[in-house]
Amino acid sequence: MRAEDRSTRQEELAGWPVRITTHRIGEIYYTSVDNVDPGATIARASAPSREEAERVAVEKARARLASTRRMTAE
Repeated sequence: MRAEDRSTRQEELAGWPVRITTHRIGEIYYTSVDNVDPGATIARASAPSREEAERVAVEKARARLASTRRMTAE
């Protein structure tokens, strides 16, 4: 099977820039959310519809990012 119906977009969640990538393999959509600069995955989800997979992954990422402390340089 191949990944099909791929889309990527950038948004801001909880004050952090993120990239949301979704693709379909067979009947299931897979979404991953990563922080743009180093590209580390923050959250993943899979579901039968694109909307549901993205909603779940974004919810997880938003919760994780909201609890992340930001360090300021002084």
